[in-house]
Amino acid sequence: MSKINVWLNAARLRTLPLSISGIIMGTALANFYGKGNLSIFILALFTAMGFQITSNLANDYGDGIKGADSEDRIGPQRMLQSGRLSRKELKGGIWVSIGINMVLVLCVIFLAFKEYGIAYPLLFLAMGLLSIWAAVKYTVGTSAYGYMGLGDVFVFVFFGGLAVLGSMFLYTKFLTPQAILLACTIGFLSTAVLNLNNLRDHESDKKAGKKTLIVRMGFRNGKLYHALLLFLGLLCFTCFVLLNSNQWYQFVCLITCVPIAIHMWKVHKIEQPASLDPELKRLALGTFGMAVLFYIGFN
Repeated sequence: MSKINVWLNAARLRTLPLSISGIIMGTALANFYGKGNLSIFILALFTAMGFQITSNLANDYGDGIKGADSEDRIGPQRMLQSGRLSRKELKGGIWVSIGINMVLVLCVIFLAFKEYGIAYPLLFLAMGLLSIWAAVKYTVGTSAYGYMGLGDVFVFVFFGGLAVLGSMFLYTKFLTPQAILLACTIGFLSTAVLNLNNLRDHESDKKAGKKTLIVRMGFRNGKLYHALLLFLGLLCFTCFVLLNSNQWYQFVCLITCVPIAIHMWKVHKIEQPASLDPELKRLALGTFGMAVLFYIGFN
């Protein structure tokens, strides 16, 4: 495997569609309220992808040195675990990624708030720094929150609240109560993706001392929790569409609820953790498809 392919594997490009789903949803909201800016949209997309890549590199590093990525792991092989990247190389990659993230954050802040004084830029700079911290601290360090079962909370807040509401605010400079429904939609579905990952890896996580919610509650209860996350996500999405649609084509995005509901039933029937791996991709792409169809319908 070439070094370029090694780094592409470490970046886990398959996770990027989910990472930008909140940005797409927040931008669609801004368009719905009569605001929009293509340059901000593009920069926000790259910023979200940058955060996700930083998180993926840090996750590879943190789980690798703590033993969570062992030979017992079911999912794709990690680069530190396999020896294709050294600790020094991976740590350097994380710092480069953080540097790129900071440039993107500063660019999107300047573009969105260049005429709005200092308060908004400082607030969004703080949120950008917090996002980078959260991306790294999921698995890295002695106080890694992913090892304490707090990953679900952080994913809900950052993938849902911050991504959807934050990106909407970049354009509109205001928020609405109903926008919270879509923030919760992406938050619940993104948390379900993490939960599926933890369901798949719960045995290796338990051995490594990674106390995810699944390790704490058990595999069977974890599947019930997964169904609850999906149900709440679909409920919030359906409520927003029903409350705000006035054209027939705006209801088309509700079609995406069907494959997610089918996924829910499949997970309920699965008994072997290894069989969950294909469902990760299906749920992530289902969430991404929901955001795209919503963007098209409400643009």
